[in-house]
Amino acid sequence: MIRIEHLVKNYGSVCALDDVSFTVEAGEIVGLLGPNGAGKSTAMNILTGCLSSTSGKAMIDGVDILSDPLRAKKLIGYLPEQPPLYPDMTVWEYLNFCYDLKGCRLDREKHLREVCDTVRLGDVAGRLIRHLSKGYRQRVGIAQAMVGDPKVMIFDEPTVGLDPKQIIEVRNLIRGLGRAHTVVLSTHLLSEVQAVCDRIVIINKGRIVANEKTERIAAAVSGSRRFRAKICGPQAAVLQALQNMPGVARAEALAERDGDAGAYALETSEGLDVRKKLFYLLAERGWALVGLEATGVDLEDVFLSVVETSEQSGAKRAPRGARRTRRGKETAEETLGAALYEEADSRRKEAAAGKTDED
Repeated sequence: MIRIEHLVKNYGSVCALDDVSFTVEAGEIVGLLGPNGAGKSTAMNILTGCLSSTSGKAMIDGVDILSDPLRAKKLIGYLPEQPPLYPDMTVWEYLNFCYDLKGCRLDREKHLREVCDTVRLGDVAGRLIRHLSKGYRQRVGIAQAMVGDPKVMIFDEPTVGLDPKQIIEVRNLIRGLGRAHTVVLSTHLLSEVQAVCDRIVIINKGRIVANEKTERIAAAVSGSRRFRAKICGPQAAVLQALQNMPGVARAEALAERDGDAGAYALETSEGLDVRKKLFYLLAERGWALVGLEATGVDLEDVFLSVVETSEQSGAKRAPRGARRTRRGKETAEETLGAALYEEADSRRKEAAAGKTDED
């Protein structure tokens, strides 16, 4: 449904997107993550036709957003970080305005009622937008993106500034939209991505540094395993034994307790399973193991890991997109400048010759 191929965007000497390529399948919800300045907003602005690229392609259901923007935009519903609302309109007036603006051919009354019901705006349809709460305004923004029933929904920070209850409502709404639409979601909230998205794409310094299914992204980035163990025994001795145990990369005591058992967090070396060794070690020392569970790797850890790794490798090389496109751009500008100079010089000579003849 969405295909981005070798996308490059330069702002002068700054390369905001450097050879970015990824696809989003129909009915998939994809989370676009990255630190501030990573290139997320630039990618979304190009994808929605709000910004041109230096090179590369952005396709919506096979339509190039750059070469055929009007046709491509009919397939897109877009909610920017600041919803494009008119506060002096009522909700119903605003949705009718969006309906006309998009040139919709669906049954107006039925379609707009369905949109209002989906985002739960029926009770406030007659109220002025400026009198609505932040949460309701966000819903109106989502409603305008749904007008026309586009195949693709693109949301930029849809839950920013909302309270916890409103965040849950918007998440549930986006998850519901994913059943019938393709959704791209940009956010800084990692918990939101885990709760809503089928796949995660992480961008850092204009490059994609991770692209994997949500449930598999931790394994794709780190092969280590994490456990939480509850062990009966003197804390200092237990902790020292765990830290010295072969195959354990890190061990720490946690503040929680379960009766006379202390809790410990373990992280194994890559590819190792230490559960049997742990059982035999504790049995030898006479310490009872009353609990052991795998905790996996948090998305926060994955995010920090891939960002740090990409920054370390990125410091050793210049942006590929900048090398590939900037010299070509400078050459084109130099050629154009030379042509304009020659044309102007020719005109000056013709004007001078005309003056001489008159004299």
